[in-house]
Amino acid sequence: MPNKRLINWTIIIRVLSFLLIVEAFFMLTGLPFAWFYNEPLFPLMISSLVTGTIGLLILLKIGKNYSKNIGKREGYLIVALTWVVISFFGTLPFLLSGAITHFADAFFETMSGLTTTGASILNDIESVPKNILYWRSMTHWIGGMGIIVLTVAILPFLGIGGMQLMVAEMPGIQPDKLHPRITATAKRFWGIYVLFTIAEILLLWAGEMDFFDSVNHSFATMATGGFSTRNASIAAFGPYSQYVIILFMIFAGTNFTLHYYALHSQFNKLRENQEFRVYLTIIALVTVYVTVSLVFFMNTGAEKAFRDALFTTVSILTTTGFVTTDYILWPYFIWIFIFALMFIGGSAGSTGGGVKIVRHLLLVKNSWLEMKRAIHQQAIIPVKYNHKSVSKEIIFNVMAFFLIYVLIIALGVVVLAITGLDFETSIGATIATLGNIGPGIGGVGPVENYAFFSPFAKWFLSFLMLLGRLELFTVLIVMSPAFWRR
Repeated sequence: MPNKRLINWTIIIRVLSFLLIVEAFFMLTGLPFAWFYNEPLFPLMISSLVTGTIGLLILLKIGKNYSKNIGKREGYLIVALTWVVISFFGTLPFLLSGAITHFADAFFETMSGLTTTGASILNDIESVPKNILYWRSMTHWIGGMGIIVLTVAILPFLGIGGMQLMVAEMPGIQPDKLHPRITATAKRFWGIYVLFTIAEILLLWAGEMDFFDSVNHSFATMATGGFSTRNASIAAFGPYSQYVIILFMIFAGTNFTLHYYALHSQFNKLRENQEFRVYLTIIALVTVYVTVSLVFFMNTGAEKAFRDALFTTVSILTTTGFVTTDYILWPYFIWIFIFALMFIGGSAGSTGGGVKIVRHLLLVKNSWLEMKRAIHQQAIIPVKYNHKSVSKEIIFNVMAFFLIYVLIIALGVVVLAITGLDFETSIGATIATLGNIGPGIGGVGPVENYAFFSPFAKWFLSFLMLLGRLELFTVLIVMSPAFWRR
């Protein structure tokens, strides 16, 4: 028999209500742009008032006399429900401003922002009020910062996938319990995140972008989100802005632990980190291949070919989703590599989505060692990552992740095909949303959007975004009947 009383719902609701108050505060930060551009203030003001009031009333209702124990079940529910609840209230500015009129569309846009997917249903972005575009970009920034905190403080505690590996690289972190130093580490990561965001804003503002565009694109870059204020995305800007964004996309797709070490001049940690070396190697190899192909087969100028190749490679690998060119128009032997990058993803401990490079590394290492074990059956050969042995539990977790990931892609393609979409669009949309990438192939290519999808398809894709952002297991475990039993 299900026994829901075993779950400490009070602490769960309290955490969610506190997050609503935080969300209400972030909504208010868009008011200066509404005032500056002579736009109505009430959409953000009312949205903030409703969101903050509900959060505050719940906090006051609960009071201080409650159990503060957070077990694994509460942890799973807090992680899974956070994105849903915040997305629900995050729709208010879109709906009240009239920028988006249907709730399914508004929820899709908000979930896409908070999960840093970057998939959009807006056909004319430049016609949307500036303050609403700011809120749209802010959902990216909140989601990017939020996933860092979850990665550091909660996911390792729940034993989610390869996150324990990232925690093992952090100074003072205990992956088996919520340790006070985790809070300090999370604060350091927030500081790094804010520092990079401010640095990018200033560099973009020093170029051709105005302050508004600089802020919005910096939010989207550091969150590896991809929402732009222009219909042409980053193609609307020149080489300087594109190179700055490339640099910060690389930063955002890197394990934030390595940024911490780099800021403390411990550069040997970067050289020794296998995932970081593979990350840079993939970027270099694919960029060279695409550049040479564009020069010789598309007669593109050398500098533009290099810039488009590097930008597209980094954007897709880090799951940012910004575009400077329509890669679907490239020869198939070029964009098939871009399609392959969608299965890789950024680094563990970054704001990037996707499978993550570390999982691919562990899968390849384990497969290679399995062949060795077949030859030397008595040998004990552990999988090693950064000179440390990896437990069988993590290896099994990674293998399960890959299996489930592929099965979800297959299921997603079937579900979308049933709604009437062609195969290319179905697989493109499934991979792009599950991997939190945004643009895909087919009808959701780099110059297209998701406006033509049916309401059911949008709800389904919103679910896939949530699945991908929370590493699959968090959501699937909450959905399993066993989770609700003693």
